[in-house]
Amino acid sequence: MKDAYSLIVEAIDDGIYKPGARLVESELAERFGVSRTPVREALQRLETQAMVKRDGRSLIVATLDHSQLAELYTVRTELEALAARLAARHATPEELRVLQSMIDDDRKVLGDAQALARSNWRFHRQIHLASHNRYLVQQLNMVHRNMALMARTSLAAEGRDRAALAEHQAVVDALVSGDAGAAEAALRAHISKAFETRLREDARREP
Repeated sequence: MKDAYSLIVEAIDDGIYKPGARLVESELAERFGVSRTPVREALQRLETQAMVKRDGRSLIVATLDHSQLAELYTVRTELEALAARLAARHATPEELRVLQSMIDDDRKVLGDAQALARSNWRFHRQIHLASHNRYLVQQLNMVHRNMALMARTSLAAEGRDRAALAEHQAVVDALVSGDAGAAEAALRAHISKAFETRLREDARREP
């Protein structure tokens, strides 16, 4: 059974509680069928991780400003690039086939940004696991938790879904060939494009 912390993080990740949403201890306890004590402890832990913040006497899901977004993408790029480099060296044939099958499945849901966003994380996590470095995987899990603080997926931008799948394919092709440098470069290019798309979309929404 998942603990209160995992349940709240999962709910934020799934968009049940979006950035800016108020988190009420009693409501969370009722939703997840747990007592208020573990919920209170989970919220305190999330506050120390800057995933939730104080708004007067209440706690709300945190939002990322422009600087925080840039910092997060910088860290993500470096860690993911390392994962791709290691995966090119250590991924098993089975892991590579799973990655390819994920891309093939995603082609069937083009146009569904939310479905693609969920499968995008699974795809990236498979690369993390294929690095066969548990400490790197732990750090990338932490980065992913903070990625949940972005209210929208860049995959919703027009044409981004097809471009992202092509970029995923380039990463997998490099992994299959065992070319660590190419895998790292392809992964860096992919995240750079995602960041650029997000910045462009955010700029369009500025008042």
